[in-house]
Amino acid sequence: MESNLTPFSSQDSTTNLQSTRSKTDPTWEHVSEERYTNGRKALICLYCKKITKGGGIHRMKQHLVGMKGDIGPYKSVPPDVKFRMENSLQEFVNSKKATQEAYEERNPYGPNVSQFEEDMAEGEEEVQEMQSPMAASSEKRKKSTADKYFAPRNTQGAQPSMRSVLARKKTTWRANMVVGRFFYDACIPTHTVNFFYFKPMLDALSTIGPGYKGLNYHWLRVNLLKDAKKEVQLLVDSYRAIWVKVGCIIMGDGWTDNRQRTLINFLVYCPEGISFVKSVDASDIVKDASNLFLLFDEVIEWVGPLNVVHIVTDNAANYVVAGKLISQKNKHIN
Repeated sequence: MESNLTPFSSQDSTTNLQSTRSKTDPTWEHVSEERYTNGRKALICLYCKKITKGGGIHRMKQHLVGMKGDIGPYKSVPPDVKFRMENSLQEFVNSKKATQEAYEERNPYGPNVSQFEEDMAEGEEEVQEMQSPMAASSEKRKKSTADKYFAPRNTQGAQPSMRSVLARKKTTWRANMVVGRFFYDACIPTHTVNFFYFKPMLDALSTIGPGYKGLNYHWLRVNLLKDAKKEVQLLVDSYRAIWVKVGCIIMGDGWTDNRQRTLINFLVYCPEGISFVKSVDASDIVKDASNLFLLFDEVIEWVGPLNVVHIVTDNAANYVVAGKLISQKNKHIN
C-alpha cells in the first residue's frame, strides 16, 4: 500500500529527533512521529508499525498496554514496556482525579455564573461553526422575525442553555446539602428556615460569593451582639418619637408556660409597629390587683404617662381592678 508520508531529510530527521527527545513521556521511546504532505501528524508504533492519525500519545499508550478502545491493541509488546505503560496510565488517572478533587475543594458550590456564561458562549460558537452556508442564509432571512421574540443567550434574563440549567441544579443541591448538614450537626430545629432573617442571610452570603470565611465565636457572642443591640435601640428610639407624636397603647399579654408559670409580656403598640418591653414571671402576684397595678405602672413610667392613651389587658377580675387603679392615677388612660 502506498504511503502518503513525506520522506525526511537528514535535517528534518535531526529536528524530529530533537523534538522527540524533548518530550518527557516514556511512550515516545516506542513511538515515532511522522508528518503527512498535508501537514497532519501521524504516530507510528515501532513494534507493529501501526499508524494512528489522531488521539495523541495517550492513545498510543493504550495501544502498547493492549487496551481495547479507540485503537487496536498490540499483544506482543515486551513485558517491561507494558508494565511501564500501565504505570504511566495509572499516574495519568490519579493526576486527573487529584485535579478534580482540588477543584471541588476550591469550588464547593460548583462553577460560578461566569463559567456558565462562558459555556453558553462556547456552545453558541460551536453551533455557528457547524452551520452550512444555506443554514446561515436561512438564519438571515428569519432574523428579522424570530429575533423579536427571543433574546440572545448572553442577555441578562434570557433563557439559559440546557447545560447551564443542569449545572445549576447540581450546584443548588450541593448548597442545600451544606446548609442541611449544618442544621443536622448543630441540632437546629428545621422550622427555623421560616424565620424572617433566614432568607436575607442567604442573600447576603450569595452576594459576597466564594471566599467568605464566616464569623467566629467571639464575633457572634460579643461584637455582633453589641451591634444588634444598638440597632434595636435605634429602632425603639424611632418608635418613641411616634409615641410622643400620636400616642401609643400598652398591652399586657398573660400566658402559662409548660412549667405552669404565669408570665406577662409587656408590649407597646403604635402605628409604626410593636416593640417588646419585658417579660415578667407573675406566678406569685398575678392574683393580687395591687401588684399587677405596680407592674403596669412601671411600664407606663418607662414609656411616659402622657404618651399612653390606652391599656389592653386580660378581662379577669384582678386585671379589671388593676385597670381601674391605673385610671385613677392617670385620668387620660382608659
